[in-house]
Amino acid sequence: MAIYLSGSERATVEFAKKYAASLSAGDVVLLQGDLGAGKTVFCKGLALGLGIKDEIVSPTYAYMNDYSGKLYHYDCYRLSSGAEAEKLGLTDYFGGKGVCVIEWAENIADVLPKGCKRVTIKKISSVNREIICE
Repeated sequence: MAIYLSGSERATVEFAKKYAASLSAGDVVLLQGDLGAGKTVFCKGLALGLGIKDEIVSPTYAYMNDYSGKLYHYDCYRLSSGAEAEKLGLTDYFGGKGVCVIEWAENIADVLPKGCKRVTIKKISSVNREIICE
């Protein structure tokens, strides 16, 4: 487990960019944190670390954004079960050629693959974050 203290949005992006180097195709990262904690900011850094130049936006209404098959960014906030995720085809990307990053993964816990990585972002103040990587 690693703990990183971020003092700015930019620092969070830079940390996530470095963290991306530890990821491989097929990895599933569970990204945890309250609303406004910085999960999408972290995902922006991951994308940069994976060589993705596209603008990263929250997939709240789309459930999942596909960034060139390298990164799949999920938001499962509005799902109530793994069965819903399966019905939408979201589980089809697990173990594939890209990295899956899932926000609100607890809502689909029953269909998550074994061996998921976990990143928790805790809001310490308006700018400071504690990032825990497991």
